Amino acid sequence: MAITELTIAGIGGQGSIMAGVILGAAAVTYDKKYATQTQAYSSELRGGFAATWLIISDEPVVYPRVAHPDVLTAQAQDSITRYAKALKPGGTLIIDSDMVQEIPAGLKRVFRVPATSIARNEIKLAITANMAMLGALCKVTGVVSRKALEKAITDSVPKGKDKINLDAFALGFEGVKAD
Repeated sequence: MAITELTIAGIGGQGSIMAGVILGAAAVTYDKKYATQTQAYSSELRGGFAATWLIISDEPVVYPRVAHPDVLTAQAQDSITRYAKALKPGGTLIIDSDMVQEIPAGLKRVFRVPATSIARNEIKLAITANMAMLGALCKVTGVVSRKALEKAITDSVPKGKDKINLDAFALGFEGVKAD
C-alpha cells in the first residue's frame, strides 16, 4: 500500500492551498486514489503563512493528520522555518529557489525550481508560481500522474486561464533540478 504525506507551504497570496486542493482533486478524480487535504492560514490577507497538508494513498485514509510529511514543498523561507523540522528522515524538499535561500543542513533530497521567475518572467503572471511548483512536485514525486494534474488544473482555474496555468506547470516540471 502506497501512502504519501505532503505539506505544501508558502505565504498568503502564493496559492499554496490552491495547489493542495488541485493535487488532491487530481489524485481522487483522475488517478482513482484516496486523499485527504487540510489547510491553515494566518489572518493576514497577504504575507502571513499558508499551508496545506495532504495524504494520498492507494487505500482509504483512516487518519487525516500529517505530522511528519514525506514531501515538503516550500514556496517561502518561512515555510522552511515552520515545517522543515517535521520532514521525515530521508524526505523530499522541493523549494522555490527564488524565495528560499537557506536550507537546513542534513537534508539529502533537495530539489529547486525557480517558480517565481518562471511565473513572472516567462508566463508574465506572478500568481502562476504555484502551478510551477506543482509541476516540480509531479516530476520529483510521481505521487499523481502528470495527466491527472493537468486535468485537475484545467478544472480548477478560471475559464480562459487554463493555458497559462498549464504552461507554468510544464515549465516547473521541466525546470526542477536536484541539489
